[in-house]
Order: sequence, then structure tokens, then C-alpha cells
Amino acid sequence: MVTMTPIDVEGHTFTAVTVRLPKTNFMAVTGENGYVMCGALDVALLNEKLADRRILAGRAVGVRTIDDLLNAPLESVTDAAKEQGVDRGMSVKEALILMNG
Repeated sequence: MVTMTPIDVEGHTFTAVTVRLPKTNFMAVTGENGYVMCGALDVALLNEKLADRRILAGRAVGVRTIDDLLNAPLESVTDAAKEQGVDRGMSVKEALILMNG
């Protein structure tokens, strides 16, 4: 099952996407300019193979729900996101605001 839900983070609207898969969930929260995903995001691929796209993204691990994702610290971020002030250890909520604010 796939669910898409609008969510509010400090007055900004984002879209939360959950894909329920066997034995796991795939989750992302996206705005107009950037997004944060669960551990399935390959930040190295975005930085190395797709660097020319300058993708604003971050990854949080060990999350099982959208609420977990929103409250988790970032485990890794793309180089383009770093240029926007997003860094490892930052809260996902704060990163979403910086990438999409």
C-alpha cells in the first residue's frame, strides 16, 4: 500500500510518502526543493553519479514511521544540501525547512 499525506512542519507544508513493503517500509518527506528519506536513500550515488543535478536530500536511519523520520537526526546529506546549511546530526524537521524554506 502507498500513502501520501500532507504534513505541516513549523508552518510549511510537505508531502509524506510511505510505501509498505514486505518486512519494511519506505518513507520520504518532500517539499518543492528537497527531501529526506529513510535508510533506503543512497546519498553517495546522489553525490557521485548525479552530482550535476544538485539534489537537496538527507537520510535518516532506524525509522519505522513518518513521525520517527521527522524526529530523527540526519545520518547523511548530499553535498548540495550541505551548501544550504544542512548537516549530519541535524533534525529532519530543521533540514526540511532549510532545503525548502
